[in-house]
Amino acid sequence: MSWMIHFVRINGLLFLACAAIAPAPVLADRPPITTGSLFEEMIDLADLSQFPDPAYRTIQFSSYDHRSRLPGGPEWFANADGFGGEPIPNFIKVLREPDAKGIGEYLLAECEGPGAIVRLWTAAISGTVRVTIDGAETPAFEGGADEFFRRPYDRFPQAEKLQMDRFRNTVYQRDASYAPIPFAQSLRVTWTGNVGEIHFYHLQVRLYQAGTQVVSFSPKDLETYRETIDKVTAAMADPDKNLAPNSMQSVSFSEKIAPSEKKTVAKFDGAMAVKQLSIQVTAENLDLALRQTVISITFDEYPWAQVQSPVGDFFGAAPGVNPFESLPFSVKPDGTMICRFVMPFEKSCRIELQNRGQQSVHAKSHVIVLPMEWTDRSMHFRARWRADHNLTASNREVQDLPFLLAQGKGVYVGSTSYLMNPCPVPTPGGNWWGEGDEKVFVDADFEPSIFGTGSEDYYNYSWSSPDIFAYPYCGQPRNDGPGNHGFVTNFRWHILDGIPFQSGIRFYMELFSHERVPGLSYARIGYHYARPGVMDDHQTLTADDLRIPALPDWQPAARGAASNSVFYAAEEIQTENKGTRLLDAKMWAGGKLLVWNPTQENNRKTFNILVSEAGKKQIHVAMAMTDKSGKVAFELDGKPLPPDDNAESIDLNVADRTLLRSFALKPQDLNAGDHTLTILWKGAPASVAEPQVGIDFIWVQKR
Repeated sequence: MSWMIHFVRINGLLFLACAAIAPAPVLADRPPITTGSLFEEMIDLADLSQFPDPAYRTIQFSSYDHRSRLPGGPEWFANADGFGGEPIPNFIKVLREPDAKGIGEYLLAECEGPGAIVRLWTAAISGTVRVTIDGAETPAFEGGADEFFRRPYDRFPQAEKLQMDRFRNTVYQRDASYAPIPFAQSLRVTWTGNVGEIHFYHLQVRLYQAGTQVVSFSPKDLETYRETIDKVTAAMADPDKNLAPNSMQSVSFSEKIAPSEKKTVAKFDGAMAVKQLSIQVTAENLDLALRQTVISITFDEYPWAQVQSPVGDFFGAAPGVNPFESLPFSVKPDGTMICRFVMPFEKSCRIELQNRGQQSVHAKSHVIVLPMEWTDRSMHFRARWRADHNLTASNREVQDLPFLLAQGKGVYVGSTSYLMNPCPVPTPGGNWWGEGDEKVFVDADFEPSIFGTGSEDYYNYSWSSPDIFAYPYCGQPRNDGPGNHGFVTNFRWHILDGIPFQSGIRFYMELFSHERVPGLSYARIGYHYARPGVMDDHQTLTADDLRIPALPDWQPAARGAASNSVFYAAEEIQTENKGTRLLDAKMWAGGKLLVWNPTQENNRKTFNILVSEAGKKQIHVAMAMTDKSGKVAFELDGKPLPPDDNAESIDLNVADRTLLRSFALKPQDLNAGDHTLTILWKGAPASVAEPQVGIDFIWVQKR
């Protein structure tokens, strides 16, 4: 197996050109790669644990700032990556210079040899794309660029026979698409549009070893493989039901673990694989227990565990219990955490829990194993957590944070980021932590094989959104708010888009924030499989690593998107305190939340707001979202004041979480002087016996 990999300089840019060495023998002993087989890979976690055969290399074409050519050089952290008007185009090559209207044609991606598109993403992209497979005269896709990067199958009539409602929440995930597009000989993608307009994009490709048989994509594949596609999307939508282990061999554990004590949860001998691992931890301080109870999984008597992580962080939920459902990991509302990554071993496996905290914890676990032959393709699963506390994030002193630096052979299969972001700006525009790009060097790369356009883009969302969401391969199960303040957790699993490495991998994510933020904490895991002999840069976990960083006291700051604002603590401007109380926690501005207990629909809570200068103003209300709340509406000076999106009300009820969100109301022309803002209670779900409304602060912004 071999590739011819070289760099070609085009228009002053280094372009990664990858072509299979020719002539090459056809790999006739292997079944061909098809649209159907790629869909099957999307849920085949057992096959993911074996080094790919036929082998492939994963690369990414993206709108990263193409001035970032020299690693560590002057433009290494340049950030003009798709907003429009970049100093140089964010493409491989200019095919046709812009006309009088600014419309030009650009080469977005080009590959020779067998391969497949395995992931697409965009935050927004104007213009059109033309996708040519195998040099055909008729394009495989020609149309709107935004449609292609988000929903490439939707235009094909054959897609209508699929379970498309489910498809759009499994294969299409947030701002990304994992709809595979294989090609036998070549791929060429061009973009026609105005480079002065927004054009963010990622296009991720597998490049197979020479001689690999690939059947190129055709819209008819959606009909040919309809049964397979529907089976795959069903498994992705409900892995508990449709990816249930078929092995009956299992071990259960339920014991108390004292401080400093280590206990063996399960031990196995022989060539086998862990198929599913579930753990539930209980303790007086559960959040702390999930951080200070360390899970270690040691395969084949290695001196250091291949898995070493706080148990909550390992399952992608930290800090605390933040329920979500994804393909390889799930966290249930009762705190049960499930891992479905398959973990092969040749001779032995030992799973241990160690209590590194000061309180006793109780742990229950269930481990399901199945026989699996150890071969020259088998790999150990590895997940080694690391944390950096008291970092200073910055938009000037940007730094590359390592997720994994490893030498040897394996496949990278996932990332998690766990942050404590103390920035006091109450809006994403200002307190955003993730402007930084992922940079993945594979094997002998001089420039990254994968160069991204922002941390949220890597995690398949965009525009520094604080939304809570989860899909089979990506999610944001925690984001306290307002904006991106407080504790934030992101995950992404590389299943179809795994990143194989033959001799090593260096995976970095830039730490690049909107403003200078001292005291930021950033923990992370680079999940991967590794053949025996892989060495990485992991260091054993210290007591300081395993603490949950405390949120500092804070007050909202009038910077970023919150500029030109005046803030009022809700408890200080309420017109009366009947039916209210104060809740103390560092999550709230000033450490206090005003909690109002309405008793019936249309109960009213009023606040006096002083406007010092007449003009157009926008009122924002920062409120708690919990499972004890419901819907509210607003009035200003006795007249209805709708939210900025013209909705009739705002629903503050959310399950299994406590969030702080700032809601913008419709801008108004206001006179100088006192104004009365009224919150009207509009009811809660029947399950809420004693409803409450949390109001943190109210702010008035000049427009």
